[in-house]
Amino acid sequence: MTTGARRLKSSNLGPGGQPSACPHRPPCPGCPRFGEPGIAPAAKARLDELARAHGLPPVPVISGEMAGFRQRARLAIRGRLGSPKLGLFELGTHHVVHIPNCVVHHPLINRVASVVRRALVDASVTCYSDQAHAGLARYLQVVVERRSQSAQVVLVGNSADESPFGVFFELVRERLGGELHSLWWNGNREIGNAILGADFRAICGPVALVEHFGSHAIHYPPGAFGQNNLEIAARIVEHVRSEIPEGARVAEFYAGVGAIGLSIVDRVSELRLNEVSPASLLGLALGTGGLSTANRGKISVTPGPAGSAVAMAEGMDLVIADPPRKGLDPELTRALAAQPPARFIYVSCGLESFLNDTRVLLDGGALRLTGLTAYSLLPFTEHGETVARFERS
Repeated sequence: MTTGARRLKSSNLGPGGQPSACPHRPPCPGCPRFGEPGIAPAAKARLDELARAHGLPPVPVISGEMAGFRQRARLAIRGRLGSPKLGLFELGTHHVVHIPNCVVHHPLINRVASVVRRALVDASVTCYSDQAHAGLARYLQVVVERRSQSAQVVLVGNSADESPFGVFFELVRERLGGELHSLWWNGNREIGNAILGADFRAICGPVALVEHFGSHAIHYPPGAFGQNNLEIAARIVEHVRSEIPEGARVAEFYAGVGAIGLSIVDRVSELRLNEVSPASLLGLALGTGGLSTANRGKISVTPGPAGSAVAMAEGMDLVIADPPRKGLDPELTRALAAQPPARFIYVSCGLESFLNDTRVLLDGGALRLTGLTAYSLLPFTEHGETVARFERS
C-alpha cells in the first residue's frame, strides 16, 4: 500500500484499502463510478470485442491502489471573501463542491488545500467569479513529489502579476514548511474554462519536481503534463520498456517530459523524441541534461506538432506514441499505416480516438494488432488507459 493510502483515515477505507465512503458524494462529480473496480464495463466490452476480432484473448485490466493514489490535482477556487471553496465544479455549472477530505487524493493534497484556504482568508484574497470575471484566486494546482513527500504548489491568479498575493504566499510558505517543494504564481486573465495561463513565476523552490521511471530522473516543471496516478503510470512505462528490443532505433511522438523515452534510453541505439508543449520541452531538456554523455548522444528532439514530424519515424525499428485524448495527428496515422515500422506501441487515453485510429492503421493491411492491455489509471471514472502493440504484416 502506498504512503498516501496508509495515511488516510481508516474510517474511510474498507477491505483491501478500498475507500468505503466519500464525504463529498453527492454532489462532487469526481468519481462517478465510486467503489467499482477496474475500468468501465462498457469500455471493457468494446476492447474485448476488438481483441476477439483480431484473435487476441480477453483484454487484461491492470489496477492499483484505489485510495490516496492521486498525486496531482487541480482545484477550482470560488466563493465569498473570507469563505472560499476549493474543489470541483458540479456538473454543468461553475458552482464549486468543496472537497476538504477527498479519499482519492494523496493526503498532502488535502493538507495543502486546507493551508491555502486558510491563507486566502487570512490574507483577505478575493475568489474568482466566472459571471463577473472578477476576484483574484482562480485555481490551485498541487503535485506531490514521491521521494521528498513535498508539494509543488501553483496558485492561478486573475492578475497581471504575483504582487496581489504577497502576504498569501508568505503565509503558505510559513505554514507548509518542509512539506513545500516549490511555490508558483500562474497568470490566467482570460474568460473561459482554461485552468492555466502561459505565465509562470517562481516564488520559491526548484524549477521542477523530479520522479524516476527506471533509473533516470524525469523533471516536471509546473506547466508540464504529468499523470496523477504514478503507481499505474510506472507500470505502463515498464510495459512499454518490455516491448523494446535491445539496441533498437526508436522514435517517440508526444514524448512529454520523457517519462517513457528517457526510461528506455539505456536499451536503444538511437532515440528520436517529438513534443509540442514548451513546458514539457523544458522538462525534457532538464532530463536529457542529466544523462551520461553516451546516452545524450543517442537522443535528438524535434519540437512541434506530431503531424509535422512524421519523417522522424523513417528508418526506425519501433515507434511509440502517447497522444492526448484526441488521438494521433491524422498525418501521423496515415504515415504509419502506409510505411509502418516493424513494431508500433500506442499508449492511448481516449477510447473513441484509439478505436478510430486503429481502424485507419489496420485498413491497408500493412499492420496487424498483436497485443492489447488496459490500465485503470483513474479509478472510479469512465477513463481507461490502453497499451496496444501493432506489428508489420
